[in-house]
Amino acid sequence: MKKVFYLSTCDTCKNILGKLSLPEDIKLQDLKKDHISEEDLEYLFKYTRSYELLLNKRAQRYKEEGLKDENLSEEEIKTCILSHYTFLKRPIFIYDEKIFIGNDKHTVDALKSLFHE
Repeated sequence: MKKVFYLSTCDTCKNILGKLSLPEDIKLQDLKKDHISEEDLEYLFKYTRSYELLLNKRAQRYKEEGLKDENLSEEEIKTCILSHYTFLKRPIFIYDEKIFIGNDKHTVDALKSLFHE
């Protein structure tokens, strides 16, 4: 699979995408317009073994709903992610068997190395 989950309204996502020379066969999926499917979420889980790693704990909705104060199970986190696009950490790049989650410096540097080879 070759796919990027991102938000077109997110400046961080736009900045990261702008720094990369992505191949033409990679699919860009704007999560606001095309929410993540359960199938794609399970694909990500297969590699991360944790829905919590995929959860955006910085999302306003996460804080507003008081989820930061709860001890959510993996299944509850999965349900949250599927219920609203803001709960998925982003961007997420899938390139063959490699997955890159989030926007920390280490992840962005690894993406630059991969797409500027």
